[in-house]
Amino acid sequence: MNGIRAVVIGASAGGVAALLQVLGGLPAGFATPVLCVLHLPDDRHSQLAEVLQRRVQRPVSEAHDKQAIAPGQVYVATPGYHLSVERDFSLSLSQEDPVHFSRPAIDFLFVSAADAYGEGLLGILLTGANEDGAAGLAYIKNSGGRTVVQDPRDAQVALMPEAALALHQPDHILSLSGIEQLLANLESSAC
Repeated sequence: MNGIRAVVIGASAGGVAALLQVLGGLPAGFATPVLCVLHLPDDRHSQLAEVLQRRVQRPVSEAHDKQAIAPGQVYVATPGYHLSVERDFSLSLSQEDPVHFSRPAIDFLFVSAADAYGEGLLGILLTGANEDGAAGLAYIKNSGGRTVVQDPRDAQVALMPEAALALHQPDHILSLSGIEQLLANLESSAC
């Protein structure tokens, strides 16, 4: 896992608990930025950033348009807006059509992050009830990045991980605790 410069995570049904677990093990000095898309209803304010901030002891914020990606920061997509990464490593929000009935869409983030980071990207797809993220994860792999799929047997809803596995062979198929350990050891493995 040497050379990872950013992590993108996508989840849907069951995703809040999954995110809390995989981000909960990040060490205090973890410097790699993490960008998360969780399918959220776009008709009300999300408290996802606040919930994660309290539980994972990391700097967490909702993503803002034109915001530069900072080391060690966890960003979550804003309800009703697609989140993408620009080539200058800033964030972009848009209201383009939903993808897989979702806005924010996981594929939207994964493809743009792969275009920006290439082989320096780690993509993780967690529990969920549709196919969003499967094509984006395959795109990350084809762009030289590394990919992780939550073991469908471990997922609250297996459809999303199963869709990803039907499209490509990821670098790792892991339980939530395995993904948590992988992230916790990500930067120490570069030494």
